[in-house]
Amino acid sequence: MSAYYSVVVIGLCVLMGYGGQISLGHAGFFAIGGYLAGTLTTHNLLPFKEQGLVVFLDKVGFLVAGKDLYGGDLLTVEPWAACIGAVLASGIIALAIGGPVLKLKGHYLAMATLGFGIIIYRIVLASAYFGEADGISEVPGFMLLPGIEVSGSFRARTLNYYIAWGMVICGVILLLNLIHSRVGRALRSIHGAEEAANAMGVNTARYKLYIFVLSAVFAAFAGVFMTHYNGGIGPSEAGIMKSVRYVAIVAVGGMANLWGALVMGIVLNFLSLRGVFGSYDDAVFGAILIIIMLFAPQGILKINLWQQVKQLLSHLNPAFRQENTE
Repeated sequence: MSAYYSVVVIGLCVLMGYGGQISLGHAGFFAIGGYLAGTLTTHNLLPFKEQGLVVFLDKVGFLVAGKDLYGGDLLTVEPWAACIGAVLASGIIALAIGGPVLKLKGHYLAMATLGFGIIIYRIVLASAYFGEADGISEVPGFMLLPGIEVSGSFRARTLNYYIAWGMVICGVILLLNLIHSRVGRALRSIHGAEEAANAMGVNTARYKLYIFVLSAVFAAFAGVFMTHYNGGIGPSEAGIMKSVRYVAIVAVGGMANLWGALVMGIVLNFLSLRGVFGSYDDAVFGAILIIIMLFAPQGILKINLWQQVKQLLSHLNPAFRQENTE
């Protein structure tokens, strides 16, 4: 589970650290991927079997026939097909909202993405189609080989461990290649001085939109796999504090430090999932974000500890400040 959450973090790291765009709505994209995949693989399509789209899905082999909990006939979308559909839908939504939203800057952009996250949260919480407060359950696992489903049994969960970290490795390789490519240089120029980059011929609007969509796709992939691994998803995954948590982790690791964001994502998510922070979990991540912004805006891995200690002592003791200046 730490690995899946870390996939969201590294995607957000590239968006914030290299694209210069802050998003407080990435929990929404995580939920979109998870909820769409869960819905497609659990809701019965038999009442719609004569409709065009369902007929097409049946012809291409994307539907699976089975039995529900009460022994009734059940027709659902095959998990891998549902995964592709959910991720594509998330990318299209990101493309649709990214165009107008990314014209904003600074706290205006943060407020707009926050609004998007709130909308997604309220939809999944209030809609009976998405299970309201109970969420979606009984989501099947991915079938890798005949008889091996990636959920449920000990063997399947062990296999899922390698799948999760394989996803992290593939994501890191993809993003490292992106960062060190022509696109990565364009993104760094946008982050450094957008007007100057635009004057030099960089299509800033297009690059910002592309990296926003890519980051949303990373979050959707993580949401899909997490949902199939856990066998369900609840509205808490779309909560605002989830988005704040992702931003806090990126800030701790360093907004332009992919490895730092990955390490902090693994460590902090693991500690949180193990219940180390207890009922103060959200408060801890809020405090972490405030402390990092005050004392280590470049990330904890780039902090000069002795310099920070000297600054603190100079504030507490004017004599130390005068001696240090001399």
